[in-house]
Amino acid sequence: MLPLLLLLSLVPPSSYRQEIERWRARQEVSLKADDGRLTVAGLFWLKEGSNEIDLPEDAPKFGTFELRSGKVTFHPAEGGAPVEMRPDTSGRPATITRGAVSVFVIQRGQRIGIRLKDKNSKLRREFNGRHWYPVKGEYRMEAKWVAYDPPKPIAIPNVLGDKSEEKAPGYAAFTLSGKEYRLEPLGEGGELFFIFKDRTSGRETYGAGRFLYAAAPQDGTVILDFNKAVNPPCAFTPYATCPLPPP
Repeated sequence: MLPLLLLLSLVPPSSYRQEIERWRARQEVSLKADDGRLTVAGLFWLKEGSNEIDLPEDAPKFGTFELRSGKVTFHPAEGGAPVEMRPDTSGRPATITRGAVSVFVIQRGQRIGIRLKDKNSKLRREFNGRHWYPVKGEYRMEAKWVAYDPPKPIAIPNVLGDKSEEKAPGYAAFTLSGKEYRLEPLGEGGELFFIFKDRTSGRETYGAGRFLYAAAPQDGTVILDFNKAVNPPCAFTPYATCPLPPP
C-alpha cells in the first residue's frame, strides 16, 4: 500500500482538475461546432483542367473548379462571374457556401484540392464524444527549454506520404516516471506545437500519434501539460491531412 502522503501527492487539486475539465469541454464544443472538424466530409485533389466534386445527396449544385498552372477558378453552376480561389494559408480561407455545405482550396506539397465541409455530415450527427484519461497532476510539468540558434530543420511527414521541412526552435527536456525525455516542437502562432507518439498509440489513443500545444518558453522553461494532449483531426475524419510525429 502506498503511503498516505504519496497518495495525496498523486491527486491533483480540485481547482486544477476543474480547469482541465473546462478546457476539455471547450475542446468538445469546438470539435462539434458548425465549422468543427466533424463537418469535414470530403477532399478532392484537382487535376489540370475542369473538375467536378462529389456532393452530399441533399446539397445544391456548386459548379466546376478549374485548375490551371496552380491557380483555381470556380465557375458557378448558376452562371455569373468566375471566382479565383487561393489555397488556405491563413486559417481563414475564401469559402464558397451553398446551404449547409461549404468548400475551399487547400494545398499539400504539390497537390491542390478542394476540402468540403457539411454541417449535416454523418460524422457529426453520430459522434458520441471523446473519451479522456483521468486528470493526473504529475502529467503537468515544468520542462527545461533549450533553444536552437539558428532553428533546426526537421522533416515532418504527413498521412499523404509527403514530407515537409519545418523548423524546430529548440527542445523541451523533462523527466517522467524516472525516465528522461526530449521533445522537439514546431513554432505555431506564438505557441509550441508538439507532435508525439507513445505506447498508447494504436491501443488506447489514435495510432498516428497525438498533438500537444504549449505556451512560448519563459526564462528557460516551458510548461507541458499532457492532460491536454489530443488526438489529431485525422482521428475524427478521413479527409484530414495530419502531420505525423518526427523521428
